[in-house]
Amino acid sequence: MDRRAELGEFLRSRREALPPADVGLPSGTHRRTPGLRREEVALLAGVSLTWYTWLEQGRRINASRDVLLALARTLRLDDAGRAHLLALASGDAPGPMDRTVEAPNAIIRLIASMDPSPAYVLGPRWEYVACNDAQDKLYPMLKNLPQAEQNLLWVMFCEPTARALIVDWEDRARSTLAEFRAGTTLLRDDPAVAELVEQLFARSPEFAAWWPHHDVAGFQTRLRRYRHPRAGELTFEYQQLIPSEWPHLRVICQLPLPGDDSAQRLSAWHDVG
Repeated sequence: MDRRAELGEFLRSRREALPPADVGLPSGTHRRTPGLRREEVALLAGVSLTWYTWLEQGRRINASRDVLLALARTLRLDDAGRAHLLALASGDAPGPMDRTVEAPNAIIRLIASMDPSPAYVLGPRWEYVACNDAQDKLYPMLKNLPQAEQNLLWVMFCEPTARALIVDWEDRARSTLAEFRAGTTLLRDDPAVAELVEQLFARSPEFAAWWPHHDVAGFQTRLRRYRHPRAGELTFEYQQLIPSEWPHLRVICQLPLPGDDSAQRLSAWHDVG
């Protein structure tokens, strides 16, 4: 989980995933390396091959912001990839954090006001720190998990009832993993994050297969669909808020669509259950 090592692995994964034709180079028939060669990246970014090689090897070398941005342009990184690259290379890291993060009362009242829309709060390691009543109805199994497993990544990859609940699970899981990686870049040295990744590697074949790809993505508003065992097919619009006073928290709200009764059906099932 060393950030310099991850920086090197991230650069290598993006280099190997970039077709030569995308940067105006011939593909050729004798390439042993998928994507671009190191020397091609170095040439296009205007850096020495030795320096770039050391960067991919995770050596302790300094890289200016301008040089990193040149690498980002060469590797055709999007906004999330560029931010991930800069964060990995910056050396900046938050101070030690408590294992347990609590949501302020104001945030708890905020998500309570969102009922009957499911809403919850994630901590910096993507642990659940608060849920409103509607979210408890959507994921009733969450409250029964051990505290260490009440984490969005753990639920997504290791909780079988959640997997059955989520429509298009593989697409959802891949996008969630990419967002998690981008959202926890500065926590690569955090022991709790390292433990979570290690445990997910051991418990989830999909996580073990996809994590080495180094995919990163920013949050995007989208529809999320569920196959609830009692409330039926549910569809919500997935939104995320970052409180300016508590930027280490993420407030997630799943809004009902105009004319759709998913929230009402979910609430009604619980009321009579």
